[in-house]
Amino acid sequence: MSYRETVIAYADQQAKVYQDIALAIHDKPEVSNYEFFASETLAKQLEKEGFETKLDVAGHRTGFTAVYRGAKPGPVLVFLAEYDALAGLGHGCGHNLFGAASSLAAASLKQVIDEVGGEVRVYGTPGEEGGENGSAKGSFVREGFLKDVDAALCAHPGTEKNILTGKSLACAPVDIEFWGKAAHASGCPEKGINALDGLILTYTGINALRQHVTPDVRIHGIITNGGDAPNTVPDYAKAKFYLRAATAPGLENLYQRVVSIVEGAALATGAKGRLQPYQNRVENTVPTPSFDALFLKELESLGETAEKRDEDPKGSSDVGNISQVVPTIQPSLIISAEKLAGHSEDFRDAAASEFGLTFVPRAAKALALTALDLILEPETLAAIKAEHAAAVAAQEA
Repeated sequence: MSYRETVIAYADQQAKVYQDIALAIHDKPEVSNYEFFASETLAKQLEKEGFETKLDVAGHRTGFTAVYRGAKPGPVLVFLAEYDALAGLGHGCGHNLFGAASSLAAASLKQVIDEVGGEVRVYGTPGEEGGENGSAKGSFVREGFLKDVDAALCAHPGTEKNILTGKSLACAPVDIEFWGKAAHASGCPEKGINALDGLILTYTGINALRQHVTPDVRIHGIITNGGDAPNTVPDYAKAKFYLRAATAPGLENLYQRVVSIVEGAALATGAKGRLQPYQNRVENTVPTPSFDALFLKELESLGETAEKRDEDPKGSSDVGNISQVVPTIQPSLIISAEKLAGHSEDFRDAAASEFGLTFVPRAAKALALTALDLILEPETLAAIKAEHAAAVAAQEA
């Protein structure tokens, strides 16, 4: 068999194993940095496949790496695996399929890597949906796990139609807190310092800011603590906000403007205010069109096709952090022919449906064949890396 035929045959042969893993993860949803079952299940399976695995990496107890070095030198290619669920909903984003497909892609490529050369890795990255110590891909970048990687690949479940990698917004999830001084709200209000007033002024200041930002900016938040009783001046108040912008420089500019709003509200009320991140910052995704074109070629060879993504991004993903440092693809492949809302019960059900489970071998084969092309065609890989470097350098605030 040819290298391509070997990769495809192995993905088909092992599809049921990884589909069963996807179902097991779906039945036991775990949120950011609590994905103990999912990470251990995927890592153990990759260990059976001959990978050298390590759990608890990059500062994430449910992160893992799986590495197989070929007999000959060549490119280092990493498949990114997500497996976290949504709090209260479960796998309404289909990450149970995501992690299984990336793992099967790596296992399939491994079947030929000794002959073609190179190194295959899987990075298990917790908390893409955010939360406690969330958006682990930022940690993998910060801790140097991408410094010797040539390219990164993954695919996300979608609905209605297959879509190639698109842009996403940079995002800073932050806590905004105020500390004041408690007092009887009626008997001696003059002795109190109202932390809630500081937070409300911040909230209205952010609302005023929205009139004076570029169209790509999104700011949204909630008040999580507004005090304990109406007859007591609140001595503590807290909110959570997402600050989003099209680029990392644009996000930093927005971040500093919101910091100024918090400082102004503290000055106006006498309360102490603070804004700080509660997880990794999420960077914007930098697409590499020629990399997606390579994936599209392989997808079409398997009987499917895909369209370009809308150029007006609304959401964020920590895949963006990876894309800032190495060429990265994250196409979406359908798990339902019907259009379904993401982060919904319908999407969750589709992620465990008969058709939804076909995502695992379909995505695995297309990703593994794309990675194989990068190894067999060094000039193509070099061109993709050059295009990616130019795109990163061209980013503006």
